[in-house]
Amino acid sequence: MTEEAQRETVAFLSDPQTHGGAEVETITTHASRIFMAGDRVYKLKRAVKYSYLDFSTPERRGKSCAAELRLNRRTAPELYLDILPITRDAGGLKLGGGQGESAGEAVDWVVVLKRFPQEALFSHLAEAGQLTPDLMRRLADRIAAFHRDADVTPEFGGIEGIEQVIRINDENLRRDGPPAISVAAAQALTEAARRAAADLAPLLERRRAAGKVRECHGDLHLRNICLIDGAPTLFDCIEFNRGLARIDVLYDLAFLLMDLIHRGDRTEAAIVFNRYLDVSDESDGIAAMPLFLSLRAWVRAHVTATAAKSGAGEATEARRYFDLARDFLKPRTPRLLAIGGLSGTGKSTIAAILAGQLEQSPARVLRSDVIRKRLFGVDPEQRLQVDAYSKQTTERVYAKLEAEAGSAIEAGCSVILDAVSAKAEERAAFAALAKRLNVPFDGIWLEAPPEILRQRIGARKNDASDADQAVLEKQLVYDLGTLDWHRIDASPAPDAVADAALNAIS
Repeated sequence: MTEEAQRETVAFLSDPQTHGGAEVETITTHASRIFMAGDRVYKLKRAVKYSYLDFSTPERRGKSCAAELRLNRRTAPELYLDILPITRDAGGLKLGGGQGESAGEAVDWVVVLKRFPQEALFSHLAEAGQLTPDLMRRLADRIAAFHRDADVTPEFGGIEGIEQVIRINDENLRRDGPPAISVAAAQALTEAARRAAADLAPLLERRRAAGKVRECHGDLHLRNICLIDGAPTLFDCIEFNRGLARIDVLYDLAFLLMDLIHRGDRTEAAIVFNRYLDVSDESDGIAAMPLFLSLRAWVRAHVTATAAKSGAGEATEARRYFDLARDFLKPRTPRLLAIGGLSGTGKSTIAAILAGQLEQSPARVLRSDVIRKRLFGVDPEQRLQVDAYSKQTTERVYAKLEAEAGSAIEAGCSVILDAVSAKAEERAAFAALAKRLNVPFDGIWLEAPPEILRQRIGARKNDASDADQAVLEKQLVYDLGTLDWHRIDASPAPDAVADAALNAIS
C-alpha cells in the first residue's frame, strides 16, 4: 500500500461522522497522521518507507501499533488506551470492526490515546516561557528514573550503534537535504562525526559493557513530553527500529538537550543536564555529549528536510539543525569558573544561566550543597542534620568538588563550581586546580546587602541548600580575607547579574 492507497482511510478518519459528529483536528508528521476528535486521539502510521523505518504494509503498521502501545505504557499508561483495526465490509470502512464472523477485513490500524490539551506539551510550555527551573529539575528526575528502570540491551549501542546513526544521517541528508546544504558541507559533517566516534569508541564500548545502553525512548524532544496532572510525562517513543531506541542513556537525553538549545532555551538545557548527572551515575559519559548532541541535531536536519518535501516542514529549519550539528563538533577549550558568595546571593541561579552560555554544550555545574547530599546518600532537597556540616565533612565536599571538576575538564567539558568559598584557601585551591589542568580560570564573587540575602533565604522552597537565617547571620561576620575574584553586585535580576559576570570574564 502507498500513501495514495491510504487516501480513503485518511478521509474516513477525518470525517466527523466517524467520531459521532465530533470536530476533527489533524497533524501530519514524517511518519504519522494524527486525528484528534472529542476526548480521543487516533494515530495512523503513514504508508512510507525510509532507510530506518518501514510502514509499507498494513501488517507492518499493525505490528508497529502494538509495539507502540506496549512501549509507551512504560511512561504514559494513562494516555495509551488501545489499538484498533480499520476494517472494511459491505458498508465501507469501520473503526474497530466487529467480532468473529462479523469482523471485516483489516485494512489498517490506529493507536488510540486519551486526548490532552496541546498547551500541556512541553513545546508549548517553552513557547509560553513556562519551563521553570523546578519543572526542568522534575523532568530530569523523571528521565533519570525511566533510564534506571529500562531494560539493559548490551547487544545494541556502543561504537557500532553510533556508526549506524552516522550512516543513516548521511544517507538521508544526501537524499533529502535542502539545496542550501552543499554536498561538500554534508560530507564534512559526516567525516567530523566519524572522527569523533572513532576517538570515543573505547568510552562507548565501556559504557555499553557497563549496562548504560538500554531500551530508551529514542525520540525524546519537547513535543514528545507533556504535563499530565502536574507530572512530566514521556510519550511517543520509537517503536519501529530497535537500534534507534536501544541506545546509550546519555544519547537519549541528548535529544531533549539539543531541542532546548535549538529553541534558545539554553539555561533550561543546562538545568536538565546537570540535574540528570546529579541524580544518576552517568558523569563518565560527559566526553561523548558533543557528539551525541551533534547526531541529534543531524537527525532533526534530515527528518525536517524529508518532511519539507511532503509539505509538513520547512527547509530553512533543516538548515538550522544542520548548522547546529556542525557547531557541536567544533573544537573547544574547557575552562573552570568558580562562583562564590554568601547564602542568598543567587549562586546556583547564576551558575545555571552561565552554564548555558559558556559554550555550545552545557557546562557542568558542581554545587557543594548537592555534593554534600550525595555523600550522605540522600536526595538533593532532603535536609541534613547539623553534624553533616562539620569541618571534616566540608573538607570532603571541597575535595569531591575538585575531583569531579578535574574529571569533567579532562573530558573536555567546562565546569562551574558553585560553593560559598568564604575561605581564602578554598578559593586558592580552585585556582590551583585550573593551573594543574592547564585551563583558564575565573572566580566570581557575588555580593548583596544583608537585607536582600535575608529576604531570599526566607523565600526559599524545595532547594538543595540547607542554609537558613541563622547560618546567614554567622556568614555575615566571616573574615573573607583578600578577595581577588571578580566582585559582582547580586542585587539585580538574575539575567542582569549573569550578564555582568559574563562581561567580567570575557
